[in-house]
Amino acid sequence: MKLDILVLAVHPDDAELGCSGTILKHIALGKKVGIIDFTRGELGTRGTAETRDTEAADSARILGLHARENLKFKDAFFENDEPHRLEVIRMIRKYQPEIVLSNALHDRHPDHKRAGDLSNDAVFLSGLLKIETFDEGVAQQPWRPRLLLQYVQDTYIQPDVIVDITPYMETKLESIRAFKTQFFNPEVNGPETYISSPEFFESAIGRAREFGKSIGATFGEGFTSRKLLGVDNLFDLR
Repeated sequence: MKLDILVLAVHPDDAELGCSGTILKHIALGKKVGIIDFTRGELGTRGTAETRDTEAADSARILGLHARENLKFKDAFFENDEPHRLEVIRMIRKYQPEIVLSNALHDRHPDHKRAGDLSNDAVFLSGLLKIETFDEGVAQQPWRPRLLLQYVQDTYIQPDVIVDITPYMETKLESIRAFKTQFFNPEVNGPETYISSPEFFESAIGRAREFGKSIGATFGEGFTSRKLLGVDNLFDLR
């Protein structure tokens, strides 16, 4: 299946927090969107790899994703090296997206930056003819997406692009709440963590309000680009 947008996320729930409003908006526009999770988030204090698998599937249904896979990299210990790059390249070539969304340029969690760098390198290398990858034994063709954007996560980064997600904010929050072992949920017992407090959930809403306000909307999601972006005419800019 060819996708229009492929989201690369190191942990299940990263895509939901960072860009699920954008996912929902583009699916509503008729685009095909999928997520590739790098790890199962098995080192998370709350829940297990198995509960995260279930929660990711629940969220995928809420978002209406066309595909979701997990590469089962080792949480916290994966590297931006040849074996990991080849696996990400294989996913890019499998789904042939026009646009890739990935983890942040830098963030509080060190996995996020490393995953963002891995995604950036894989997007470029995926277009090289002499790098060989296979899907179910069949040689894949080179494919380079035309655009890579990195969503903003916990640490504030000045975005280059903000997407108005106002009509999709409630469904975004529903997709985040699908990870009920991770975020604030009075019905789930577990040790308190940085992301399980009600304040963290409110901060995610506040970030969306902050980005939305910047473009005259109620809610927004921000993205950075490593290259300059162009438009066909100035009237396309808000």
